[in-house]
Amino acid sequence: MRKSYKTHMLFSEPFMRGFRRCFALLLSFAAAAPPALAQSPPPAGRIKVASGSAFIVRKEQSIPAQVGQLVFEGDRLRTGADGRIGATLSDETRVSLGPDSEIRLDQFQYSLAEGRLGLVLGIVRGMVAYVSGRIAKLSPDSIRLETPNAIVGIRGTRMAIKVTP
Repeated sequence: MRKSYKTHMLFSEPFMRGFRRCFALLLSFAAAAPPALAQSPPPAGRIKVASGSAFIVRKEQSIPAQVGQLVFEGDRLRTGADGRIGATLSDETRVSLGPDSEIRLDQFQYSLAEGRLGLVLGIVRGMVAYVSGRIAKLSPDSIRLETPNAIVGIRGTRMAIKVTP
């Protein structure tokens, strides 16, 4: 003889409606997250040398420069009277600043897959040494070094620039 069991409805209709709403809410959060993460710009490079008074200025905030620290498009590198900074960008471009110097990384695009290549470096003041990297080899017209009085196009080279006020 078979007994009749009354099964408990764990997945009742009200429960399932609530579950669907919760699941839809979680999906909407998950869908919103990737664009927020995609807005974070990739690093343009990294500090390789930092000594004395050396700073990264990001969004008007001065951060003491340290070896290994990431540098992003829009950052400024600034040194004081006893400071020095050396940075290597993702395309192997190297930039070195002597004492009392400042540069702006106005543009840095190094995306081979998307065909976007470009570097605009604003030299505000001081002594700056520049050694071109892969962007200059692949797309020489997309490199510009800007000073208060001149714009220099680069075709793959090494140079030192001194800008005095």
